[in-house]
Parts: sequence; C-alpha cells; structure tokens
Amino acid sequence: MADTSDTRTPAQIEADIKRRRALLAETLDEIGMRVHPRTIVGDAKARVVSNVDHTLGRAYVQVNRVVTDVGARFLGDRGAARMDRVLPVALVAVGVAGLLVLSTRRRKG
Repeated sequence: MADTSDTRTPAQIEADIKRRRALLAETLDEIGMRVHPRTIVGDAKARVVSNVDHTLGRAYVQVNRVVTDVGARFLGDRGAARMDRVLPVALVAVGVAGLLVLSTRRRKG
C-alpha cells in the first residue's frame, strides 16, 4: 500500500499551489505569444530573411571567386593586361557584336 500521508502544513500546500499557478500562468502566456499570428508571421519573416541573407552571401562569394579567377587569367603578376589573352577575347566579342548588328539589319530590311 502506498503511503499517502502529507507532512506539509496547509500554509505550505497553499504556497505550493500559488507557486504552481504562477508557473502555469507564465507558461500559458508564453504559449499564447508563440501561437499569436503576429509572432508566427514575424518568425516566418525572420527565417526567410535569414535564408535570403545566407543565399546572397554564398552568391557574393561565388561571384567574387569568378571575378578573381577571370582577373588572374587576363592580368599579369604586376596587374598589366596580358595581351595574348585579351586580344582573342576582344576579337570574339567584336565579332559576336557585329553578327548581332548584321542579323538585326537583315530582319528590318
């Protein structure tokens, strides 16, 4: 048989009940704040902003890496342009631009 005797005084029991009620009220307030629509929307916005910031940060690093790599290919050790690499790319760019101009003139004519 279980011992059901309580050695606490009525004042101690009342104090325990008051303490427990205060804890429960605090917990209910916390739950109410968490399930409030404004809180839910605010948390969702914060997660989206965090993900966007993270994605933009990774994109910035990638772009920076590509720019650095391209710069290394077209610039020498002292920062001067390497003409053996720049000239062919410039010629191809001019050729593509010329083809685009010619193709737009043919459509109009």
